[in-house]
Amino acid sequence: MKDFPIPVAVLTGFLGAGKTSLLNSLLKDEMLSNAAVIINEFGDVPLDHLLVEKSDENIIELASGCLCCTIRGDLIDTMNDLLDKRDRGEIKAFDRIVIETTGLADPAPVLHSVMSEPALLEHCRLEGVVTVVDAFNGWATLNAHAEAVKQVSVADRIVLTKVDLLSGREGEDMLFEIIARLRKLNPAARLLTTHRNEATAPRLFNMGLFDPEKKTVDVRKWLAAEAYETAGKRHRHHHHHHNVSRHDAHIRSFSFTETQPISPAGLELFMELLKSYHGANMLRMKAIVKMTDEPARPIVLHGVQHVFHPPVRLPNWPDGDETTRMVFIVKDIEKAMIEGLFKAFTDQLTGGAGAFTDKTLSLNR
Repeated sequence: MKDFPIPVAVLTGFLGAGKTSLLNSLLKDEMLSNAAVIINEFGDVPLDHLLVEKSDENIIELASGCLCCTIRGDLIDTMNDLLDKRDRGEIKAFDRIVIETTGLADPAPVLHSVMSEPALLEHCRLEGVVTVVDAFNGWATLNAHAEAVKQVSVADRIVLTKVDLLSGREGEDMLFEIIARLRKLNPAARLLTTHRNEATAPRLFNMGLFDPEKKTVDVRKWLAAEAYETAGKRHRHHHHHHNVSRHDAHIRSFSFTETQPISPAGLELFMELLKSYHGANMLRMKAIVKMTDEPARPIVLHGVQHVFHPPVRLPNWPDGDETTRMVFIVKDIEKAMIEGLFKAFTDQLTGGAGAFTDKTLSLNR
């Protein structure tokens, strides 16, 4: 945490949802004046006459002050090229990266790149995912495309567009239905609309564990564990089976807590089993974990499918709650299966399961 990491946000959403319009609006915000934006193809993303000057063949400086470039071949190469030019002073320094995906994209490979590439991890940390959903066509899109359901499920922020197209009693019903569906798929994501300019940069960004403005860690806000618990209770008492897509039925979100610490060896085994048996269906996982070796210094975990961000050892419990908290968004996995697996490893006998050090955990102190 000595050199504060550059936050990386992923902007996704299905074809026609309105990512381009939202991106245009966000690039005019002062908060992104020192950002770098990576998009797929300029030909597909008209940037409202914001292009003013070419820095080189790949990077363009925008009137707002942002830098913008295309993904050429490989996202990791593009990001490393940006970072290298920044370090050499060939382009202006940037303090945030926004990656806009294609409309058909499963966001997981993009998240994997940011979370697992060693060269990127020296400079960057995944901030979160912003998913754009068309309020008018969103229901049909979620029914037809599993990728759209996944985009919503892994989001930290959901932006609902084209609300103005929903008019009258029928439109009002459609709006309530799509909002309820999004809430069920992802109870912890903050839901905003472009209607009346709600989806502004300050509301969409600073959604990660590390707040780049305050230079602090906000575990409670990042985990949003209470939202999963509340949603679980609500769904147990209110069963709405009408008009539910086959895709939605496979998605579950939940949280659980544990007061007993887990040993480093136990955590390693838990994570390996989790990845081996459930990696493909573990859409997203976040956790703050109490350890037996240093109970006062928790570990933060963040995973997308079988890829985990290197665990981060915090200097203390930032919110005063010295309890392990884990949240999961999964496909076809029961809560009891994962919770039972983790709690099995909190037995103090696992402390002797084998030599396992902070170095092997790759903890960032």
